Amino acid sequence: MRFAPSALVVAVLSGLSFNALADVNIYGKANVTMQSSDEGEGSFTEIKSNASRLGFKGTENLSDGLDVVYKFEFQVDVSDADSKGDDDNITARNQYVGLKGNFGQVVVGRNDTALKQSQGKVDLFSDLEGDIKNIFKGENRLGNSVTYTSNSYGGVKLIASYIAEDDVDADDGYSVALTYGDQGLKETKLFASVAADSDVKGYDIVRATVQTKLAGFKLGAMYQTQEPAEGGEDADGFLVSASYAIDKTVLKAQYQTMDFDGLDRNGITAGVDYKFNKNTKLFGFYTKFEDDAAENDEDYLGLGIEYKF
Repeated sequence: MRFAPSALVVAVLSGLSFNALADVNIYGKANVTMQSSDEGEGSFTEIKSNASRLGFKGTENLSDGLDVVYKFEFQVDVSDADSKGDDDNITARNQYVGLKGNFGQVVVGRNDTALKQSQGKVDLFSDLEGDIKNIFKGENRLGNSVTYTSNSYGGVKLIASYIAEDDVDADDGYSVALTYGDQGLKETKLFASVAADSDVKGYDIVRATVQTKLAGFKLGAMYQTQEPAEGGEDADGFLVSASYAIDKTVLKAQYQTMDFDGLDRNGITAGVDYKFNKNTKLFGFYTKFEDDAAENDEDYLGLGIEYKF
């Protein structure tokens, strides 16, 4: 079913009580690139909407020490919308409701798995062509899920996801992560995590991530092993990333690789951001993928703008 954006806003807000509406946070971002893409059969020019989104989130106090929390987030493809309504340019992102208290937070609905959350901000090109999801398994946002997040104890948090497969012939999945520090590296100079998936979207995965600040640089690394839950060849790989800020300009680079039984898939991305303010930036990037199992490499050169609200 399709909704016009105005109807979508009315539908979501009408489902909230007056008290909750007073505390609702409406947020989003538009991220659009014009890029030259070559996926092995020749280059072409395209306009891409990179996980542009609109969201509503908030809390409402139920009693002392207990709140209800909610989020309804929608991805909006601002580059492909059809005036006749033929293109389905609105899709679901994280959408859940739950409770928060001294025990931590429990939410039910559609959410990023614990393993996906454990990456922090080590992926400097998230939602662009250089996103780690193009090489690494485990970047899952799944429905039919329950996610628990503990409160912070000395900077340490536990995240656990249960994914009901909703099928008599399928196994339920589990995802767990232990994290330390602040993902944004604002309160701490170190973020680290270990995480694992068991039969989540058909894979068993172990992942370790670390990111830190050092002499003006933000440096990150990730190591991962993955194998099909039903048996098959395992694979292992790693990612390294680095960024350096010069006034309003941020220089970024990232390398990632995965070894599939001797056949490697590698990706390298370099980019630059220019921040007008905390909400608006111009950016450019170049991404190249090399795959031993493919005849041709993939190349992407893009220039874009992002605005957050």
